Amino acid sequence: MEEHYTFTLNENVIRTKVTFKNHFGIKLVGDLYAPKDLPATKKNPAIAVCGPFGAVKEQASGLYANEMASRGYITLAFDPSFTGESGGEVRYMNSPDINTEDFMAAVDFLSTRENIDPDKIGIIGICGWGGMALNTAAIDTRIKATVASTMYDMSRVTANGYFDIANSIEARNKARKALMAQRIEDFKAVSSGGTYKLAGGVIDPLPEDAPQFVKDYYAYYKTPRGYHERSLNSNGGWNVTAGTSLLNTKLLAYSNEIENAVLVIHGEKAHSRYFSEDAFKNMTEGSPFAANKELMIIPEASHVDLYDNKDKIPFAKIDDFMKSNLK
Repeated sequence: MEEHYTFTLNENVIRTKVTFKNHFGIKLVGDLYAPKDLPATKKNPAIAVCGPFGAVKEQASGLYANEMASRGYITLAFDPSFTGESGGEVRYMNSPDINTEDFMAAVDFLSTRENIDPDKIGIIGICGWGGMALNTAAIDTRIKATVASTMYDMSRVTANGYFDIANSIEARNKARKALMAQRIEDFKAVSSGGTYKLAGGVIDPLPEDAPQFVKDYYAYYKTPRGYHERSLNSNGGWNVTAGTSLLNTKLLAYSNEIENAVLVIHGEKAHSRYFSEDAFKNMTEGSPFAANKELMIIPEASHVDLYDNKDKIPFAKIDDFMKSNLK
């Protein structure tokens, strides 16, 4: 059966399936992209790519990896733990700790390949994985350049709601009680041969009065443009209780201590723009490492435009940023 990708492989790029393990022993599956004319003896720069949150490597991360490989990099688009073709049980879970480790394991994998220079490795995180990329860059000093594209801070939106509308002790305690009640129901269900309850996939059918950003998600995940049979967002979503760790963990706590370069990219019209602007402010205000941090706002672009709209994704800027910092 032919693999399903939501984009066309560049004619000058080779794609190879690879596997590697993270420090939790979970097997991760990725696609390694490389230029066809790559000299066999050259030590090359490399980039690991992941995201969006709830997507798989055959979607936006693969598109980014494919494009950057066509520009001369060895790139790795991978499925995170518990999703896609990667391992991890129970399925459709997430963890700020394990998912940060997933990115670090991708850097491990790239650093040990003979044709990659371990001192020239960057990462690109898309959507919720933009936040994970910044969290990884805060701990992994091997990462010389980080791009966060159309970023979500998943811990913030889980704990505070969109636009921080539920940022109160009362609202979080209500959410905690609902999660704990669901844990009991899931335990009963699994004990009797059932499964965990899912939620959070893109709504289908789409209500006429849905907000524009929900319509944008539908146009990507639920149509041939971006649908993938393994994508959580294209289908039933995450386990309801997958939000437990995100509700109890703050990502980006040490992002103002990232020494190496960071480029944050967001669409002008994106509902999620505030995540990137606040993350950039946190990395720069009062930080001794502000000089190599950049924020780029793309005119007229929505959140989902930066998943696959090559007229709006600033690949030339990403290329220049990587070339400047992976040297």
